[in-house]
Amino acid sequence: MAKSENDQDDDYKARSVALRLLARREHSRLELTRKLLQRQLSKAVIETVLDDYQEQDWLSDERFAEAYARQRIEAGYGLLRITGELMQRGVSENADTLQTMSSEDWCDQVVRLRRKRFGLLDLRGQLEERLRQMRFLQRRGFTHEQINAALDAVEPA
Repeated sequence: MAKSENDQDDDYKARSVALRLLARREHSRLELTRKLLQRQLSKAVIETVLDDYQEQDWLSDERFAEAYARQRIEAGYGLLRITGELMQRGVSENADTLQTMSSEDWCDQVVRLRRKRFGLLDLRGQLEERLRQMRFLQRRGFTHEQINAALDAVEPA
């Protein structure tokens, strides 16, 4: 009898913790699994709860990917970084937001980021500064083509 009560307590705890976390923000299935495992809940109980929540559409990796991608784009991150971060969170397919952005959109994004962070000064003859800005933009997850386009952009006179 004690084991049955314990299973019910674990189920209740897993459901309440998962629901509380989802009420704050979208989570991927992998994120919720990790957070519930930290609370010493059994893998079987966690899987059951998360399956139920997916059936009820309270948990959705697609919805998480969309929200996460939009937030990271607004924060000035590039496709490479966002895709990598989604993969770390257990989401393998790209969000529709990422797929609808063209290479021109990403170039505009990286130019806006460079303008905001460094200004659009002409960097010809300033190898050290050009390399510094390039490293920053690489860490943000932009491609070499996008970075070169941004570094070549200058403020109109």
